[in-house]
Amino acid sequence: MTNWLPDIPDGHGPIYLRLADQISADIASGSLAAGTKLPPQRDLAYDLGVTVGTIGRAYATIRQRGLVTGEVGRGTYVLGSKGPLPLEENTKPSLSAEHRGPPAYANVRNEPLEGRSWVQDATQPPKDRAFAGTRIPVPHDTAIRFDSTSAPEIGQAEVIGDLTLQITRDRPYEIASYTRAVPPDWRTAGKRWLSRSGWEPDEGSIVPTTGAQAAIMSIIAATTAPGDRIAFEDLTYSSIARGAALSGRRPVVVERDEEGPLPEDLSRVCAQTHPRILFLMPTMHNPTLGFMSETRRQDIVAVARQHNLWIIEDEVYGSLRETSVPPIVALAPERTFHVGSLSKSVTAGVRGGWISSPHAYAQRIYTAHKMLTGGISFLLSELSTRLVLSGAADNFREKVRAEITARHALVEQHLGSFEYRSAPDCPFLWLKVPEPWNPGTFKAAAAANNVLVDDEDEFKPGRTGKVYHSIRIGFSNPLTREDTIDGLVAVGDLLQDSCACYDSFE
Repeated sequence: MTNWLPDIPDGHGPIYLRLADQISADIASGSLAAGTKLPPQRDLAYDLGVTVGTIGRAYATIRQRGLVTGEVGRGTYVLGSKGPLPLEENTKPSLSAEHRGPPAYANVRNEPLEGRSWVQDATQPPKDRAFAGTRIPVPHDTAIRFDSTSAPEIGQAEVIGDLTLQITRDRPYEIASYTRAVPPDWRTAGKRWLSRSGWEPDEGSIVPTTGAQAAIMSIIAATTAPGDRIAFEDLTYSSIARGAALSGRRPVVVERDEEGPLPEDLSRVCAQTHPRILFLMPTMHNPTLGFMSETRRQDIVAVARQHNLWIIEDEVYGSLRETSVPPIVALAPERTFHVGSLSKSVTAGVRGGWISSPHAYAQRIYTAHKMLTGGISFLLSELSTRLVLSGAADNFREKVRAEITARHALVEQHLGSFEYRSAPDCPFLWLKVPEPWNPGTFKAAAAANNVLVDDEDEFKPGRTGKVYHSIRIGFSNPLTREDTIDGLVAVGDLLQDSCACYDSFE
């Protein structure tokens, strides 16, 4: 550890950039030799009278310039330099300068993001942000990804490799050609994977899809027209709402409680706006972990029947949870599209999914899926089928559950003093940030420390008066438990550091 203490140069730019330039100059002059460990961010912030967030952004900037290396919890070390590089070599833009467009901004103070430790997609004009949501479009590959909940790595690749080799050997013609028909085995696999709580779909209702997102957008395309309204809970997987808006549909918001949509408010929304379809996640709600009781499910079905409302039942997370409560499709098969996939409980990269559709709409959904996606991939669908029918998917699901339970214990160990909702079978937690944090500034501060989380706005399908003061932390995505610990430690440090809620640009 060095006793080095920089002077922040006078100027009009953001403090963190001026500080980053000074550190770069000290490395170039030899004042900071290769191998020197820079002071901890909190210590340097105290010595200089600035916030931890400012120091974090300065360190991220010099790391992006290739002058230092380091990871959360281990410190930042000087790599050395032969002198300051030209500006165009200091950064690693994703596109050439003439295509980068106007700078993007992180917060209400309009601080430019050039020094962040991720790749910013500056090609996206501000008017397109509504489609992209609140996440960083192209995160840096060293970021700890707590903004994703894909199945953890538990050794899937070896089995997937063996099955892929078998498919390419057994079915060379199908690999080389377009998929023009659905083999019976694909529907059998879908029936097996979607069955739960005593309910089994009929194989004739099964539509194989390229994952759940494509499945849901195909349902929307097949059952609604541009201008139609789609009902969403006031917190939900809002990527569907943004996709619906992109296709000309209009999201409407229904109030919810811990179980899901309030039947009386759903009835009001139906009477006033006449939505065509309702999107639900009844077994493991994203992001709140809510679980819908059988009584509530029956109440929702009654409203749907009264107002002739289709229902999309998203059970992608539900496949991780054992329950005796019947799915909504068992209560209302004539109007429910039940969606499942492998992404959260087996593997996300294979993009395997299925719909159980009302029989009259199965072919229509299949056609809509083909029109939207260009057609299903034979290789991926056959691979998904063999994973399920061989029993490998069930085996992976049990291992994924065990890994999620182990990481849940790490959450309790490192964040147990804070207020949050979690469960041993759920790959994320819903955490209320303490005063004086608000979710947006916390998200920005975490990102400055190379940890990506989701604030509540990511899950709002439209403007509402509700404020939850919460963030979602998805802990299944980091490659190892050690990476998970690093991220949890960084989040815990920020949660305890109330002074980091404020920044200065004087």
